[in-house]
Amino acid sequence: MIKIAPSILSADFSRLKEEIEALEQAGADYIHVDVMDGHFVPNITIGPPVVAALRRRTKLPLDCHLMVEPVDPYIPAFVEAGADIITVHAEASKHLDRTLQHIRDCVVNSPSEETRSRFCRVGVSLNPATPLSAIQHVMDRVDMVLIMSVNPGFGGQAFIPEALEKVRQARAMIEATGRKIELQVDGGVNMKTVRSVIEAGADVFVAGAAVFGGGDYKKAVKELKREAKK
Repeated sequence: MIKIAPSILSADFSRLKEEIEALEQAGADYIHVDVMDGHFVPNITIGPPVVAALRRRTKLPLDCHLMVEPVDPYIPAFVEAGADIITVHAEASKHLDRTLQHIRDCVVNSPSEETRSRFCRVGVSLNPATPLSAIQHVMDRVDMVLIMSVNPGFGGQAFIPEALEKVRQARAMIEATGRKIELQVDGGVNMKTVRSVIEAGADVFVAGAAVFGGGDYKKAVKELKREAKK
């Protein structure tokens, strides 16, 4: 099943409630939340309070992509804010196995009964120049692998073609585990690139300008899914 995760980095932040409602009506599968700290990446975006506000406005899964370093101190706040998926960068943690387990521990040990009753999926992301070997020994910890097809930090960048081979290899790595792990691609995915991304093995893709750029979100989501299924 192909899933689309529109990135709210491209949304109109002055009317975020309406934007989220429009994405729900458009048939989006996830809401992708790009969290940037101005340190790990050269941009600053949003934090847990916005995620908590989104949680009150939508039932769609909140797919929180943490582009921050250090990442461990901020994981509890995003868990409590209502994230359904927390994806951390392999490059942002000195002890990746510990960081991934930390996400699950924050759910289990939360002081909130509501948080403890939720299942927060664990994701790991790789920048374009980071080899897959960086996550080879933590595949038993993850529910999602995110391959960056641009250098993180800004929306609207062009897709890096070399990422396709990495996606193919990641799919093979996932299949070898025998586990149900989603493979997400983020960066430059649009009508021209989505089919090749899906053919390479991805089943979830982040779309920013491809969804928000034309104004008709429902049409954009529908066309992306149709192109992906060809």
